Amino acid sequence: MSEKVFRRDRLERVVGMVIAVLVVIGASYLWRLPQAHGPRAVLAVYLLSAFLLLAGALAIFRRIVPRAYEREHRLTSLSFFLEIVLWGVFFAFPCIYNPFDRAWSSLHRSEGAPVLLGVGWACVGLGLVVLVISMAWLGWPRSSGQGSKTLETSGPYRVTRNPQLIGGVLLIIGYVVLWPSWYAVGWMVVFGAMAHMMVLAEERYLRAIHGEAYEEYCRRVARYWGFPRRC
Repeated sequence: MSEKVFRRDRLERVVGMVIAVLVVIGASYLWRLPQAHGPRAVLAVYLLSAFLLLAGALAIFRRIVPRAYEREHRLTSLSFFLEIVLWGVFFAFPCIYNPFDRAWSSLHRSEGAPVLLGVGWACVGLGLVVLVISMAWLGWPRSSGQGSKTLETSGPYRVTRNPQLIGGVLLIIGYVVLWPSWYAVGWMVVFGAMAHMMVLAEERYLRAIHGEAYEEYCRRVARYWGFPRRC
């Protein structure tokens, strides 16, 4: 990639991230509206939004992202933007069912509140640490889908092929423990489905680029944590 193209691509990504943030903020405020219309409205919007998130993930991770990897050997500005919007909207998803106070009062009335608070915040803290370390180890260019001729197998990538995803899982679990509800459990399930689609798209690209080296890496290191070592 030439320096001129690289600078343009970087500018497009910055602009795309700003637009994505605005989209997510707008979605988070719109999703609070059903709470004023009762539980049925919340449930209806929740189910529709979950379906749209999964449909969007299917389109992005099964079609758009693989095509970008196949043609450009990296995430294009458009595919990167769509991923940022998708995950941003996902993390704003609890605004549908959680009130502004995030149900702290009900949690404190619970007999096991101190334990739940400790476990929840421990998961959130550990998730953030794992996420930051994994992204720093891999580097921002590769973490944002810029691609690389080298396969990273050291550091946290010796333990799992997707340490950033493990950090995300811990964050999600921590949130669900801190503000438990069936809605939160469903949110966690949606995360698992979306994340798995993303991983499959990335594995397809890595297998095409690194060939046998990636196959051997798959045999040594689990896709997630404690799961069978296979692609």
